[in-house]
Amino acid sequence: MLITWISLAVLLFWAVGAYNRLVRLRSAALQAFGALDAHLVRMIAMLGEYEATLLPERDPSDARAALWAATTQFGASLAAARARPLDGQAAAALQTADQVLDTAWQAAMRAGSPDASEPSASGGGADGAPARPSDALAAWAALREQHVAHNALARQQFNDAVAHYNGAIAQFPASVLAWLFGFHKARPL
Repeated sequence: MLITWISLAVLLFWAVGAYNRLVRLRSAALQAFGALDAHLVRMIAMLGEYEATLLPERDPSDARAALWAATTQFGASLAAARARPLDGQAAAALQTADQVLDTAWQAAMRAGSPDASEPSASGGGADGAPARPSDALAAWAALREQHVAHNALARQQFNDAVAHYNGAIAQFPASVLAWLFGFHKARPL
């Protein structure tokens, strides 16, 4: 009888410890997403500032419209992922929106700014070479690259936290507790 009670007590203490570990790892993944979210919001703000510097009457291009639409889609996907950071569908939508945004940014850079379409003193000329992008466009591109680098670091930290969390809920016998308490596998970005 005593051995049964001791076994039950050990099992209970183990279950509490394993549950606390799962909660701690899930919390770490959520905090890592919070840091990534802050970086992504800064990038959206930078893209909004870029949009504000362009005059609509001087640049009615499709590339500019596509960039703004991609930024809006990315913001909506980020808001959905913010509500459920460890949800696989929200993470997939955010990742797809990020790829669309990157493609739209590349297209906008190829299309150039209104100033870049005008030949500069050191740019294109009689030999038919394209004009060199304006200094302003290059500055925006460099600023975006800084944001991308910061986002990549924050994304890696989130993915590492998700990997630890997913590893913990996949281990037996903790997987039984994960199933019992509704811990679901998260999707990295």
